[in-house]
Amino acid sequence: MFFGLTIEKLLLIGVIAALIVGPERLPRYAESLALFTKRAREWVSTAKTRVKDEMGEDFDDVDWRTLDPRRYDPRRIIKEALLDDAPVATVRAAQTAAVASSALAAPVPSPFAGPASGREPGAVPPYDTEAT
Repeated sequence: MFFGLTIEKLLLIGVIAALIVGPERLPRYAESLALFTKRAREWVSTAKTRVKDEMGEDFDDVDWRTLDPRRYDPRRIIKEALLDDAPVATVRAAQTAAVASSALAAPVPSPFAGPASGREPGAVPPYDTEAT
């Protein structure tokens, strides 16, 4: 059974509860338990019907066992997330791509270029890779 309770243990708990409650109050408690059980069943059935109505016809197609949170292993989820994603470009790779594309493009006039800076016109100012 569940919670480590067997039929024998449940029977023993029932007998002890009947002795503690006594024969005068036992029928009233049994009736309350039956009423509570009936209301709980009604609540569960209305909740299930409401979920079916809100989900539409896709409700029967859902495999509920795959959505069980006890089946999730954080290590597996992280491993799959790391392996499934495309590699992220690093800063160094982005800089290399930027330098390569700027070498292919037409030179952009630089405000630093000219006779005052000592560089030839159209020269690109030096880029400090460690500053970014």
